[in-house]
Amino acid sequence: MRRPLVLLAPLLLLWALVAVLNDALSELRVYVFAGGLFVAYAALHQPPRAGLAAVMLAGLICDANAPITFGTHLLLFAAGHVTLFHLRERLPREDNIAAVVVVLFTNLTLFLVFSFTQIHASPAPAAVWPRLLSDLLWSQIFLTLVTPWFFALQAGALALARLPREDTV
Repeated sequence: MRRPLVLLAPLLLLWALVAVLNDALSELRVYVFAGGLFVAYAALHQPPRAGLAAVMLAGLICDANAPITFGTHLLLFAAGHVTLFHLRERLPREDNIAAVVVVLFTNLTLFLVFSFTQIHASPAPAAVWPRLLSDLLWSQIFLTLVTPWFFALQAGALALARLPREDTV
């Protein structure tokens, strides 16, 4: 039970940082989506139950202040985690560049699925796509810069709690 809570602590920090960033960027009408970063570390480096529990709790936290159906982030993050977990043996996990690429592809997938599930609420769905593509571009730039730091933060949190980093348990 300790491992999911230790994994959740950096995810809470990420949620707060993204919320502050989105608030600061609101004047520019830019929104940053970091769903891939919420999912990737737990799926690539943690046991399945602990990683999935942390990711689902983070999804609930993201759902708590989002103006969407409650449980949307939870389901998307859980699906992303399960998919990445099953692919992780085929992916290089120790390389920072590979981690960034995995996070970017995961974020792209989650962003597109999220957008397709929510676009029906728009009065003019075709007019929304340029804005969504702009948000996706800014999100990917943000994730490219933040992913190595965030992976190190999560590894540091596990080391601080004296839990093995890899899924050796």
